[in-house]
Amino acid sequence: MASGASTVCRALILLGPPGAGKGTQAKAIVQRFGLPHLSTGDMLREHLAAGTELGKLAQPIMARGELVSDEIILGMVEERISRVDCAAGFIFDGFPRTLGQAERLEEVLKRRGAGEPMVLYFAVDYDALTRRLSGRRTCQTCGAIYNVHDRPPKTDGRCDVDGGELMTRPDDREEVIRERLAAYDRQTKPLVEYYRSRGALREVDGMAAPGDVTRKVLAVLGERD
Repeated sequence: MASGASTVCRALILLGPPGAGKGTQAKAIVQRFGLPHLSTGDMLREHLAAGTELGKLAQPIMARGELVSDEIILGMVEERISRVDCAAGFIFDGFPRTLGQAERLEEVLKRRGAGEPMVLYFAVDYDALTRRLSGRRTCQTCGAIYNVHDRPPKTDGRCDVDGGELMTRPDDREEVIRERLAAYDRQTKPLVEYYRSRGALREVDGMAAPGDVTRKVLAVLGERD
């Protein structure tokens, strides 16, 4: 693990709306500090495949197309962070999503001796974010990503690498993006004030260039180049 890793809070939570760059920055943190990047979706799939007690509880709920309860999800979270690879710290991206989950997670962290989390909040301008995401185009052949506003292909609608057709993903349509942002405001944005009031929140400009965001994130975490 790189020097300065001891300054990383054992529980690191990345908060921000869809498209704010949380996944990109999580990868940078993993690369620098070697911390596991935890996903509740991965946990669910693992427990279902292994047929654990929690998996058996979740399976019929998911089969009905319903959301798995916070109690089951937090049980999986507690089991996951008890593993040896989480001893030095771990990253949550996309969890918790609600105040109820945040409060339950705090209880779990205390039980596991993980202490208070550090929360990185990626602040963005919604109009600029909508423009950025709606301009995204993906090559159907190789998966290369372009942006018609900031990084357009040399030939309109065609990939520079293999000439494949560039497509707009269904969730990158402007009306879909705005609905996802509205859902984030309703459900998840209250977490920003919750963690800010507890002194756990660190705000980062999510509209900066990805490299600049990474440098800021690492600086906040105590890493100095």
